[in-house]
Amino acid sequence: MHAALTVFLKEVRENLRDRRTLVNALLTGPLLAPVMFVVLINAQLHVELGKAEKPLSVPVVGAANAPNLVAALRRMGMVVEPAPRDPEAAVRSQKADVVLRIPAGYGAHWRKGETAQVELIYDSSHRDTQAQIARLRDMVDGYAKVTGAQRLLARGLSPALASPLVAANRDQATPQARGALIFSMLPYFFVLTAFLGGMYLAIDTTAGERERQSLEPLFATPVARRDILIGKLGATTAFALASLALSITAFAVAGRFVDTSRLDMVLSLGAHFAVFVMLLMLPLVVLLAALQTLVAAFARSYREAQTYLSLLMLVPLLPSVLLIVVPVKARLWMYAVPLLGQQVGIMQLERGDALGALPVAACLAGTALAALLAILVTMRVYASERLAISG
Repeated sequence: MHAALTVFLKEVRENLRDRRTLVNALLTGPLLAPVMFVVLINAQLHVELGKAEKPLSVPVVGAANAPNLVAALRRMGMVVEPAPRDPEAAVRSQKADVVLRIPAGYGAHWRKGETAQVELIYDSSHRDTQAQIARLRDMVDGYAKVTGAQRLLARGLSPALASPLVAANRDQATPQARGALIFSMLPYFFVLTAFLGGMYLAIDTTAGERERQSLEPLFATPVARRDILIGKLGATTAFALASLALSITAFAVAGRFVDTSRLDMVLSLGAHFAVFVMLLMLPLVVLLAALQTLVAAFARSYREAQTYLSLLMLVPLLPSVLLIVVPVKARLWMYAVPLLGQQVGIMQLERGDALGALPVAACLAGTALAALLAILVTMRVYASERLAISG
């Protein structure tokens, strides 16, 4: 192992001298994502909460047809705006978020005690208008319930007759579990950071040396190919783990700048979370380092290896997209699947749920087995004499 340690120290020292690689691996990747994440989340919260707290301005078509309804909506906080000439066109052009239209026959139906109808004109494809639509619908529904109860009382009937069954909500989600919804993409960011942290070193130590024709003299030394590979993999893994540790720390600090108190949420990314994330990610980092080295071994130049690894970078996105498109309950077998196990485990930690010994063991064992297989395959490639040929 002395030879492997020598190769490890050589690769680490050379990579530390390359400022561009060092900045990309240990600064840009781990720090840029948390900063952008906090800026985007705070901007979204500012816009959504700002709309929810300010008065609701709604253009009303036919306000004279239902003066009592309009007066009740005003008391609830709605500001009545002048009606546009073409409500549908105003909504489509986003000149109005939602328009309330009261038909001319509203009063006749109301006086007969029949069901009167009003129209909410909106465009559901505009995501920034959902809060205003929900607020207006709640106001109209509230007025309808109060009026319905008054009609029953006027006829000597109890309003409870209209509600024979009521479903009481008992939300068991903790503030931390609700806060995990904001950071649902956090596992992918961690995997991507570890991938980028070791990618440049994996390319340089294999495809880069092959292009510079320095790999063949290294193979000509009496050091075993196995020891050379272990040293290079160790250096790649070390940089990936350093990048991951910086990313976890950066997200823990960035989480303090997300104003979740107004949403009754809590973000807890402390030491307990960091330790378990590093534990779950450790075999995955080794697996990624082995795959990166393996892919880079088939490239004859640095640029070609970058192209191959850019395509490989899409693989960590698959579990995140899968769980977003098809939300499933965590099963034990999922923890044994590389990438998926880390995704599920980190999401459990974000929610504040206890991660048992069996899921942790399955995650470590399944990913470690995959990493071992990837290392063995990479060793076979390193044993080939064609690897030293540069072009």
